[in-house]
Amino acid sequence: MDKAERVEKIFMDCLFKDEEIKDGKAPSDAVLVEGLVSKFGFHPTRLASHQAEIEKELLEFDDDFYTGKGGGMTFLNFCNTKDGEQWGEHRNMEQLITLGIAIKKVKYCLPRSMWNALPGGVPYVSIDLRK
Repeated sequence: MDKAERVEKIFMDCLFKDEEIKDGKAPSDAVLVEGLVSKFGFHPTRLASHQAEIEKELLEFDDDFYTGKGGGMTFLNFCNTKDGEQWGEHRNMEQLITLGIAIKKVKYCLPRSMWNALPGGVPYVSIDLRK
């Protein structure tokens, strides 16, 4: 299984299942995250069970993405590992970023209202895996 497949599998497991949603609303304990295009509600228990796997997937990027090193880099570069290999598509990138935000290991460097001033109109992302 490649990185994109692993990320998608984790992502899908962390989302609420249809039978867990009542009246079309996110449960009160949902971990809500706004992605680049969509908003997601993650199941807190399943999210916590995947935290180590999510952190492992976040280890493979260029130093420019990490707090204490580069401090953040454009979403446009998130499709490449530190070895320069393309690992997935935009949807996979959004999946990993939102999972990282949900476990408080990833953040957007600027508020959404300022993204249009950035190259490509997309956010810069920072990963902080420090304890």
